[in-house]
Amino acid sequence: MSLDKRRTVLVCSCERSMPRFGASVARGCKGARVEAGDQFCGAELDRVRSALSGGEAVTISCTQQAPLFGDLAEELGFAGDLVFANIRETGGWSQDAAAAGPKAAALLAMAAEPASSPALVTLSSNGVVLVYGCDATAIDAGRQLAEKLDVTVLLSRPRDIAPHRVWDFPVMQGTIRQARGHLGAFELTVDDFAAPNPSSRDRLGFGISRDGAVSNADIILDLSGGVPLFPAHELRDGYVKADPGDRASVAVAIARAADLVGEFDKPRFIDFSADLCAHSRSRITGCTRCLDLCPTGAIAPAGDHVAIDAEVCAGCGSCAAACPTGAAAYAVPDAESLLRRLRTLLVTYREAGGLDAIVFFHDLGHGEPLIDALARFGAGLPANVLPVAVNEITQLGVEAWTAPVAWGACAVRALSSAKPRHELTGITANVAIANLLSRSLGYGAEVCGLIEADDPDLLASALDLITPDVASRRPAAFLPLGKKRSLLTSTMLELHRAAPTPVDRVALPAAAPFGGLDVNVEGCTLCLSCVSACPTGALSDSEQQPALYFSESACVQCGLCAATCPEKVITLTPQVDFQAWGARSRVVKQEQPYNCIRCAKPFGTRSTVERIVAKLEGKHWMFAGENARRLDLVRMCDNCRVDAAMNEGFDPYAGPGRSPPRTTEDYLRERKASSDKAV
Repeated sequence: MSLDKRRTVLVCSCERSMPRFGASVARGCKGARVEAGDQFCGAELDRVRSALSGGEAVTISCTQQAPLFGDLAEELGFAGDLVFANIRETGGWSQDAAAAGPKAAALLAMAAEPASSPALVTLSSNGVVLVYGCDATAIDAGRQLAEKLDVTVLLSRPRDIAPHRVWDFPVMQGTIRQARGHLGAFELTVDDFAAPNPSSRDRLGFGISRDGAVSNADIILDLSGGVPLFPAHELRDGYVKADPGDRASVAVAIARAADLVGEFDKPRFIDFSADLCAHSRSRITGCTRCLDLCPTGAIAPAGDHVAIDAEVCAGCGSCAAACPTGAAAYAVPDAESLLRRLRTLLVTYREAGGLDAIVFFHDLGHGEPLIDALARFGAGLPANVLPVAVNEITQLGVEAWTAPVAWGACAVRALSSAKPRHELTGITANVAIANLLSRSLGYGAEVCGLIEADDPDLLASALDLITPDVASRRPAAFLPLGKKRSLLTSTMLELHRAAPTPVDRVALPAAAPFGGLDVNVEGCTLCLSCVSACPTGALSDSEQQPALYFSESACVQCGLCAATCPEKVITLTPQVDFQAWGARSRVVKQEQPYNCIRCAKPFGTRSTVERIVAKLEGKHWMFAGENARRLDLVRMCDNCRVDAAMNEGFDPYAGPGRSPPRTTEDYLRERKASSDKAV
């Protein structure tokens, strides 16, 4: 528990519907003042009032009555740290409730850990709505919205539609070719665009059409029944789509669209640092992991890095989970805050006497209701299953899967819906890497995994199938500090240090986000093009002598070095070499510099200069015969070379002397000489 300030912890048995966990909480939350009770929201409310009047930070083991306690704190002018934790549905209401004391202590301690607050993005909508359809359903929807919104109906290849006596909103013809934008800022490109004929009699007719018309809207209500205008369209703010043949879904869509007026705040889910991005260098593409995973198209190339449209981003976090450099970092919460909460959870659980901890990640929209249902109508969560709420499980990177194992967790699971909102490709890849590392280090075969369940009984069955490996462990206790890449480095080293059967190296599958380089040293000329291309500083050089150094813990396997190398002597090696991760940069190749024959300034490498001289000496007209002295230019530094070329008459563009022209007289003279010689 974070005890940078004095804290009072109120532990309620909820009218004795669960055991009193006060003793376990006091054992795990050392230094906190723990008070146990049975009804803090009613008969013992004065005890809450007393705690809030004391000036200390307060943790209350109830989320159901959080509004009541919040109002009381406001009434008392409480300005301290007030947090809530649910130990009832997550532990107290369970068939294992008698053994859930350590879990209660761990959850209360984790709740006290501060979490970062993300910046907000504001989307503004003035209520300009485009209703897109092909028949009278779209017109009827427009009529229902016209009282609240500024409506335009766009009909794609309209069927027979009877014209209305009075048009109180525009009805146009057109087919949307391209759409982009978000709530409050949609831009549409429309083909076959035409205005209606005022003289339409029995059915609506349209005038001459044109392609490429541009339209703007704050909201799009799509009742066309066709292909969605956006990828992952259900995640696009301001875009509402419904099946025009389903009257109920159309009614729901109309109600949703009508509410999309005003200003709406959403978190800036991703903190992006362009200088860390390994997307490309010198127009050579390197890392594309985030581009491959983004479901909404919010990420696009922007030169040497990518750009993330915060207004379009739906917050799945797949980009941050896959980003090997930390350029894209999830902010709800940030990686350091999440790992700090996990560490507090597991350390407190162990100190309170808990065994065989299973970390259970879940989101709020799907996971929390399922856990509540299991507690109210089923067996509840097992006593050793520690739930950790995150914004999206797809935000979990390799460090979030492996750090709990290093801190003593026997298993790590994440709960997903059987029909998830976000694609699971990225998280599945991270789970595979985490399991490979755990298995190789002796932690167990399938330490990490996903549970896909929409039913509490299925969730209970999946949790019961987990058989923790209870082999002897030496839990780590490292503090998670820094940005994502430094967190990953410390996690890897501590995972290896705490491993039951440590190995020095684990080979990883292709496209893994970390590894080493295999360099053909004989072919390397130390041109250092790879150093210039490396976006993370994994490859470096020296100011003292020609040398190439490599730091494996910084390599993200983007491939820019291999693509840039003119000699093509670099090969990527996906792996985790724990010794290399814990060591300083290793020397890949180093040579003695060549000293300028004029000023003795070191430049280039001795082997390169000598090789060039050997290739040119006597084999090229510029450096043969009387021109052999030009080889000295190769042996000079850049300054001396320029000085010699300018002041000593060296012309590198001068070719060999041309033969004099051969005239008729020359020909006749040569023929006569040949004839005389024959006689």
